[in-house]
Amino acid sequence: MKDLDTVARDQVLVRNVHEGDLDALVSIDAAAAGRRRERFLQKKLSQALTDTGIAMSLGAEFDGHLVGFLLARVYYGEFGVMEPSAVMDVLGVHPDYRGRHVAAALVDQLRTNLLGLGISTLQTEVRWDNPDLLSFFQHEGFTIAPRICLDLDLARTRT
Repeated sequence: MKDLDTVARDQVLVRNVHEGDLDALVSIDAAAAGRRRERFLQKKLSQALTDTGIAMSLGAEFDGHLVGFLLARVYYGEFGVMEPSAVMDVLGVHPDYRGRHVAAALVDQLRTNLLGLGISTLQTEVRWDNPDLLSFFQHEGFTIAPRICLDLDLARTRT
């Protein structure tokens, strides 16, 4: 196995994900998040592979093992936006491979794929209290969007 501390973005094997990757995605996500989200990932993977007709979901491998993934979709007009855009729903890297350019390689490949389709905008959401992820996205060129996401606590606002 390569010395992972010296692996560059272009040395990460990035490929399309498929339905058979679900167990690996769930394992990576559980290691990263501390909980299993099999139903959530199954739904997101299914949406990513079928809803838009354009496969934009990617996996990253080292020595034939999936160590990271992202699930993304292309939209052709959402929330009043007229031009096509893409949404990255999930980005996951196994904790043992963080800081080794896995996520950067995934985002680079997604960027290349989207630009090749003439899509110039990629959107995602991140919790404001996750400084590591915010820093990563900023390093990759993401900026604060001109939209506000709103939440409603249904129980608290019930009258």
